[in-house]
Amino acid sequence: MAAHKEFWTSALSGRVAGGPSELLRAEVLDPQFHYESRQLLPHYLAIETVLAREYERMGLLTAEETKAIVDILDSVDDETIVAWRDANMSDIAFALERCVEQRLGTVVPYWHVDRSRNDLQSCAQLMFGLRQLRATAGVLLEFGATAHRLAGETAEMPMPGYTHHQAAQIITPGYYLAAVSDQVLHTARRLLATHDGIDACPLGAGAMAGQQLEWDRDRMARDLGFRRPQPLALTAVASRGWVLEVTAELSIFGAVLSRFCTDLLTWGSSQYGFLDLPDELSGISSAMPQKKNFPVLERIRGRTAHLAAFHLDVLLGQRNTPFTNLVEVSKEAGTHLFAAFETCRSVLRLATAVLAAVTFDAERMGEICRSEFFGGFSLANALTLDEGVPWRRAQVIAGAYVLAALKSGREPSDVDGELLGRVAREHGAELSDPLGALSEAFDVDKSLEQLVSSGSARPGAVRAVLADQQGEYERLRAEWAARVSAGGDPDDE
Repeated sequence: MAAHKEFWTSALSGRVAGGPSELLRAEVLDPQFHYESRQLLPHYLAIETVLAREYERMGLLTAEETKAIVDILDSVDDETIVAWRDANMSDIAFALERCVEQRLGTVVPYWHVDRSRNDLQSCAQLMFGLRQLRATAGVLLEFGATAHRLAGETAEMPMPGYTHHQAAQIITPGYYLAAVSDQVLHTARRLLATHDGIDACPLGAGAMAGQQLEWDRDRMARDLGFRRPQPLALTAVASRGWVLEVTAELSIFGAVLSRFCTDLLTWGSSQYGFLDLPDELSGISSAMPQKKNFPVLERIRGRTAHLAAFHLDVLLGQRNTPFTNLVEVSKEAGTHLFAAFETCRSVLRLATAVLAAVTFDAERMGEICRSEFFGGFSLANALTLDEGVPWRRAQVIAGAYVLAALKSGREPSDVDGELLGRVAREHGAELSDPLGALSEAFDVDKSLEQLVSSGSARPGAVRAVLADQQGEYERLRAEWAARVSAGGDPDDE
């Protein structure tokens, strides 16, 4: 027995006699080991516990042996496991195996029979990914709730809206922020679908073709917090498509958030002056004391680029590789997954702080609304609906009127029925009441109420959307809370 134990605890393979070189350890294995000991160890321990209980169920371990193994597993932490690194090829699975074997003090020959590191690693990585995804969803919904709340507070505050970088129509900050909130809900739904789609346990797949013992994969999946086992063993160990899917969703939302930040940066510029941030979220210029900068918005927008880069890194790391278990796919292609989650949560926390503190200058925005001819669309509508002018001709007349008013130095509110009538005649239309057509077209206070369609910038329509969104936030919070509970995430995650 002593000789058997000596061999069992000193050799890892009959094919390779020596350990990895110092270069390989320093450049590849040790960094991977330290990452996994910090991020994946709790999942490896949970998996080993479930496996030990499965061995007992199959009659390969006694109750006493299972208890001894589980007790040892419960005592292992990242400091403990690091002590077993050097003698085990800097591999966390081997180190954990050796740690338990040495502490048992006796040989348990059936422990780890019919096992592979492939499904073990795949399972631990997926458990980590799902937990990170659930944590990210919580931060995302908090950002959305902040946008939703601010939208309600600013739904009646007229502000200029722009298309093609030109003044277009009057909207409100609340209308714009309702769109931001809508994007959050859209992303939260997509992430939930992604979560549920990848929530399939790889354990029991073995190296690639399945295993020879009758493992209860449904039970193991359930005990580890999964909704189901992965149906096909090959997919369980070969595919890291879930990493692609998750980083794709983070990348897509990052692109949307970058556009949002672009608008805030524009609106906060000295030329626009639509919004302000408190000093604690602002920056200064070392050379130009008159400036108040908003570098936090640049940071947010800049970091969203990392999300796209992380997704591209995963994509390039997987493409043109065989569909089987590979270190290239399972580890190298996922090198920056944790960074992607961390970056996404960082930008969301920063963006939440911005929206919680931003103030809009209603007077300044109103001034711009009154100085621009935003009512051209309304005038064209009135010419068609009230005067029967064909729509395209009405568009021409409205544009010609605006041009004539600008040349004469008129303000939008200084309407001139005689001028409109003359412009209309020049374009082949005779108006019965030109002043009436102009009566509300350029009225800033009435511009929003004219937008009667659902989903418009009219405050009532915005509030209707926000009410629907509130119900969706409540539903999604409950859905995500159920996923957190099923996954066994700690309360502070």
